[in-house]
Amino acid sequence: MLWTNNGQTTFEQPPAGTHVARCVRLVDLGTQKSDYQGEISYRRQVWVAWELPTERMTEGEYVGEPFLVSKFYTQSLHPKSKLRQDLASWRGRDFTEEELQGFDPKSILGKGCLLSLIISDTGRARVSGVMALPKGTPLPEQVTPSLYFSLDDDYDPEAFEALSKGIRGIVERSPEYQAKATPAPRPFVTPGQAELKKATQAEAAPPAEEPWDDDNPPF
Repeated sequence: MLWTNNGQTTFEQPPAGTHVARCVRLVDLGTQKSDYQGEISYRRQVWVAWELPTERMTEGEYVGEPFLVSKFYTQSLHPKSKLRQDLASWRGRDFTEEELQGFDPKSILGKGCLLSLIISDTGRARVSGVMALPKGTPLPEQVTPSLYFSLDDDYDPEAFEALSKGIRGIVERSPEYQAKATPAPRPFVTPGQAELKKATQAEAAPPAEEPWDDDNPPF
C-alpha cells in the first residue's frame, strides 16, 4: 500500500525567500469553529493578504500581476498571539499599553514590509515571518486595490461582495455575519414619527473625516 499527498496545489506560487510586500487585504472573518484533536473552540479570526510587487505571475489569466499571499490569524493582541508577534516585528517595536487599548487595524493597509515565505509540503507559499521594511528600501507603487471588511459597526455589504467566493464562504459561517444577513423586523412608524426620525438623523450626521496624513501614519 502506498499513501500519497493529494493536496498539491496546481496554482503558480511565488518563490521562497524574503520579499518586499504591501498589505492590501484586511478581512474580519467573524467567530469561527475549530476542532483540534476533538477539542472544539471558537475564535474570532482575521485574514490578512499582501501583494508582492517585485514578483509577478507568469502563467494563467493573471500574467504580469503581482502575487498575492495571505495568512489567517486569531483576532488577539495577547503577547503570545501570532498576530501581535507579527505586528510587533512589522512595526519594529511592541505595543504600548495605551496602543493596546484601541489599535486601529485599518492602519496596516497599504503599508510596506518584508515577508519571509516558505514552501509547504503541498507546494503552497506560506508566510513564516513579517518584518519591518529596512530604511531606504524602495516600495513599488501599489497594484492591487486595498480592501477592508469588518463585521462590526462599519460593516459594508459592497466590501463583502468584493471578497473572493472562498473567503465569503468562511465569513458566511460566522454568527456575526448571520446576524447582519438576517434583517431585523421593521417597527411601525406613523407619518409624524417618520418626519421626527429623519430630522433627528440629519442633526446627528457625523462630521467629515480628517484627510489622511502620510507623513505621520498611525501604524
